[in-house]
Amino acid sequence: MTTPHDDLRPHTPTDAASAHRATAGGPGTAPPGGVRDRGGRRWGDVVAASLLSAVLASGGTYAVVQATDAGDPAPAPSTSADAVSAAQDPTSAPEEDGAADGTTVSFAGDQDWAAVASSVTPGVVSIDVVGRQGQGSGSGVVWDTEGHVVTNAHVVGSAEQVQVVLSDGRRYQASVVGQDPSSDLAVLALENAPAGLEPVRVGDDGVLAVGDPVMAIGNPLGLSGTVTTGIVSALDRPVTTQATGTTPGGAPVATEVVTNAIQTSAAINPGNSGGALVNAAGELVGINSSIAALPAAGQSQAGSIGIGFAIPATKVRVIADQLIADGTAEHAFLGVGLRDGAAEIDGAALTGAQVSQVEPGSPAAGAGIEDDDLVVAIDGEQVPSAIALVGQVRERASGEEVELDVVRDGERLQVTVTLATRPDQG
Repeated sequence: MTTPHDDLRPHTPTDAASAHRATAGGPGTAPPGGVRDRGGRRWGDVVAASLLSAVLASGGTYAVVQATDAGDPAPAPSTSADAVSAAQDPTSAPEEDGAADGTTVSFAGDQDWAAVASSVTPGVVSIDVVGRQGQGSGSGVVWDTEGHVVTNAHVVGSAEQVQVVLSDGRRYQASVVGQDPSSDLAVLALENAPAGLEPVRVGDDGVLAVGDPVMAIGNPLGLSGTVTTGIVSALDRPVTTQATGTTPGGAPVATEVVTNAIQTSAAINPGNSGGALVNAAGELVGINSSIAALPAAGQSQAGSIGIGFAIPATKVRVIADQLIADGTAEHAFLGVGLRDGAAEIDGAALTGAQVSQVEPGSPAAGAGIEDDDLVVAIDGEQVPSAIALVGQVRERASGEEVELDVVRDGERLQVTVTLATRPDQG
């Protein structure tokens, strides 16, 4: 069985790993229910699935997450041994009229996490929401000096009242500028935003390597300003979250979120949703959004078991900038239906995303993609499953050119495709 659609969604196999969304829940979330340098981030060909369960982070809101575990990544290039920390560099300051830009450096040797925490904490906020389903809380990051705050869409949902609490305790009413449930990102605007806001510096998640140290900062369990440290456990981890909510009229509605996530061992708990994942230079590399959790009888919420997921900063910047500009976001469109598949080439078996249907007039059709083609890589990164290709495409922007490695009739071909805007977005 496959599901054709207007963007790129797979039929999810029943044995896919299931994980919990690990972030703060707001009243709008329901009860249960560019160029990239990715060298070295290659996934194995064999998909290993393990059963997990997942839960939205706080306020008793839940969602089901499916994480496809696709083998072990190969070693990634190490960072420069003599790199200087931007967190301690007085010349590294936020831009005055927009989101701060970071560098690609990181600490060498022992990490000065106290300096990182001191540098980043002023740019991380707590978010309190009130809506028809009750109260909730989460985290967010100060995006610019104009008072925009980025968080998860499931934190604010259909909230009727939103308050943002700065790290120094000052509390401000906020409005929702725009939210994009399909990427689980939202932007708020502080009312009467104060002078002197300290936006987070946005780093380059494209240079992250497995094993790099990271810090999560947020408001877990209502404990604002909490920091935890860990490492990048995996990169380009395809994670699917299925959240069920309601429309203003009370009708049930489901939103699928597919994230090409950064996996981290830094402890993430309910309330961390929307908070910052930063590198050792104090630069934002991801927005914490979900956690994996083992199911336990009688448990209403899950806590950290050392497997957390964050939306990469590259994706965050694309969506946040669009939401700030006009309140909506565009998404890349390939135009295929997918299922998990496998093929043999040169005596070896390869798993990948098998094309079950090509939509007429789509970018895929224009590039010559055919039914039964097996996509095994995109821009040099291995694609071991249908959901992995979905995550990769959704991480990219409309108009971006990608190169697909395709197995057709036992031969490996390379096909260049220019992604378009999903048709339902004009």
